[in-house]
Amino acid sequence: MPIRSQVFPFNSESQPTGFFSPEPQVRLVNAFHLPYDNAVATARTCYSSNVIYASDVNKDEATKERRDAIAHSIYLAGHHTTLQHASFQFVIEQVSRQTIWSFLHSHPFYNSEQVSQRYVAVQASNFAVPPLSESAKKIYLDTVQSCMTAYQKLGELLKPTIEREYIKIFPHRDLKEKKWQSSLKKRAQEIARYILPVATHAHLYHTISGVTLLRYRRLCEIFDSSFEQKIVVSKMVQEVEKWDPEFFKFAEDPLPLEETPEYQYFSTKSLELNSKAKEFVAEFDKSLGDKRSLLVDYKVNAEKVMADSVRNVLGEIKSDLSDEDAIDLVLNPAKDSYLSQTLNLTTLGKLTRAMVHPHFTFRKKISHTADSQDQRHRTVPGSRPILSKHLMPEADYIIPELINLTPLALEFYTETMETIWKNIFILLNLGVPIEYVLYLLPNAFPIRFEESGALIDFHHKWVHRLCYTAQEEIWRTCLEETQQVQTLFPMIGKYLFAPCTLRKLANRKPFCPEGDRFCGIPVWKQNLNEYQRIL
Repeated sequence: MPIRSQVFPFNSESQPTGFFSPEPQVRLVNAFHLPYDNAVATARTCYSSNVIYASDVNKDEATKERRDAIAHSIYLAGHHTTLQHASFQFVIEQVSRQTIWSFLHSHPFYNSEQVSQRYVAVQASNFAVPPLSESAKKIYLDTVQSCMTAYQKLGELLKPTIEREYIKIFPHRDLKEKKWQSSLKKRAQEIARYILPVATHAHLYHTISGVTLLRYRRLCEIFDSSFEQKIVVSKMVQEVEKWDPEFFKFAEDPLPLEETPEYQYFSTKSLELNSKAKEFVAEFDKSLGDKRSLLVDYKVNAEKVMADSVRNVLGEIKSDLSDEDAIDLVLNPAKDSYLSQTLNLTTLGKLTRAMVHPHFTFRKKISHTADSQDQRHRTVPGSRPILSKHLMPEADYIIPELINLTPLALEFYTETMETIWKNIFILLNLGVPIEYVLYLLPNAFPIRFEESGALIDFHHKWVHRLCYTAQEEIWRTCLEETQQVQTLFPMIGKYLFAPCTLRKLANRKPFCPEGDRFCGIPVWKQNLNEYQRIL
């Protein structure tokens, strides 16, 4: 593979004008001092009787020459942990939800704090516009604007249902008060956002290590939003090059889209629409039955192996510590104080590390917007799809429960979705590249995929997302998942509850850790099979 020494060849100025209005903005706001020198210093420390510092590797021309030789050698050999020490924190603005979902959040090695569509109203001008002919651009913009208008109207149509359900929970609140009106508005926004296009802009803090940035650079040209990804990554690289001109000295050039295995597979078929998407969707959905998340694989000896591992940690024999008691030591908050802490301590505790052995795989169908929440649980990774291969001519979308309970909203929602799909296929028939057309998909578009993880990671996710303040759709899938685990593995499942229940079992008050965000329901009094919610 070619090694480069020149500046990253891509820059957004060389691309067609008008792709984004405005295009993504990237600023480096925090970074390690001397990241390139630091990487070499950490490498040399492995083979030195003394700690080597960054300042030791750039003293003069001789040390710099040695530094560069080591940097080149360890890069070619794949010894890239030295590049993980340096971290870069970026502020990214005016980036589409599609690129965040498809690229920036599609892997485990990052941290982000992103503006929420649940709590922040979306403005009508905040969306990405790809390069289009005038006729195609008009259809595209008309579709986006109709979605923005529908977003406002849907919120109004949902208001009576939201108020009715809210007053059931909080019967003594005067809904005319400003603070309760704000709460109702946020509930409406949470559901109305399903109709927004994934072209909608977001802003975020995004922190990655040096090795992740190099991976971004190498693989920025992959499905689904290659063009926007290149702009974002280019600007990240340019920002870091300003900070440390040496950092990309031996980085490889971006791998062209045509050389990716996904592209090469489709080069013998079709790079555009999947002619059998309808059959695929029908087959996948049938396999789920009545579930949104179906347990399709697991370690059959999960409880036995977990119990054995607990005994091995403690040096106990089975006659003195049964399987049930061993698992109880780990998962019962009355005995394991780590579980009632707000700081996740399970990966550091010796006993709680026994939770790494049970393993589960779920087949899931959730909306693009719910999956954007789901994928933030980075230690429970999924094999998410190339969206163009799931797109079919028939409108395909998730319907939130609140919309189902509101006939006028459901009728309007359905009509809007049909219009979106009609316009998507008008643009495809005009020859608009499918990558650009995908921006019009609504947040409600279903993501169909498999997700796997160990109990230690699922436990953290399930406990937090079973809270009634969690987004409703991800809450519902977590409920389905924990119920299935509880049925198969009762010794494990007996302690899978919302965080308030774990705190109650640990006698840690207040039971609800959410303060003013308390859902209004004493969930700690409920069994898992009693969990129900609309809001």
